[in-house]
Amino acid sequence: MENKRQALGRGLEQLFSNEVINISSLEKNILDTTNKNDIVQLDLSELRSNPYQPRQVFDEEKLKELSDSIKEFGVIQPIIVKKSIKGYEIIAGERRVKASLMADKKTIPAIIKEFTDEEMMQIALLENIQREDLSPIEEAEAYKNLITSLGITQEEFSKRIGKSRSYITNMLGLLRLPKSIQKMVLDKKISMGHARVLSKLEDKDKIVEVANRIINEDISVRKLEELLSDPNYLRQKPISRVSKKIESKYNFVQDILRDKIGTMVKINNKSIIIPFDSEKDLERILDILNIDVDVNNE
Repeated sequence: MENKRQALGRGLEQLFSNEVINISSLEKNILDTTNKNDIVQLDLSELRSNPYQPRQVFDEEKLKELSDSIKEFGVIQPIIVKKSIKGYEIIAGERRVKASLMADKKTIPAIIKEFTDEEMMQIALLENIQREDLSPIEEAEAYKNLITSLGITQEEFSKRIGKSRSYITNMLGLLRLPKSIQKMVLDKKISMGHARVLSKLEDKDKIVEVANRIINEDISVRKLEELLSDPNYLRQKPISRVSKKIESKYNFVQDILRDKIGTMVKINNKSIIIPFDSEKDLERILDILNIDVDVNNE
């Protein structure tokens, strides 16, 4: 039984131990290692959402497109589920389930796997950090919970999700902000760039005072950094880091950009490459660079 459990959980174990954390990687791993004879048809009425992931946001237009495709071609890729006391809990493929219901389907192809409650929670957290509509505070909470759940360091976690260590540190720093300031971020009264700078301050009263000035005086992120350079604003003690061997004359510039932008910037062949994984991430980078552009403007 133990050998069977290990085999069933192998995809998740590999995902969390030596791969970049990504739900798509988990799903592909399970699909690639599952015999076609093990794919079954399940009644849609028996399926339930992951209990650790109660909040799901779906693009209705894209859901309708998927539903139309399912009506014509059926569900091409099976969903992945876990057997529960009442029916099955969805591990991957909830959009396919919702679209199949819209298409008036009764059953859906599925792969049944065994997962512990802790693994189900980890999967829900992974899905959370990949949501397009995730606010900075929600993202920071998801990072904190996943790091705690997996029992890994910030450095290890940053490598798993393809972000720089400083980006993870900055995001987790948001959780030190007073709740009133976190709400300002959630309500989009102040930007992620503003919040990141405010999180460096030690005095919570000063943080609230400056946050109100940002709103009332429409202070930009760059102006805020200049304002807080005043020694009257006590900052958090900087984290000491072990310096790395410089392999090229541009490595130090690359490191500065990575710390500033929070993503794996590369300098190569006299070019600066700044990767981003979503429109939301691009908006965050532009905000840090103080570039006011509407990325949705075609």
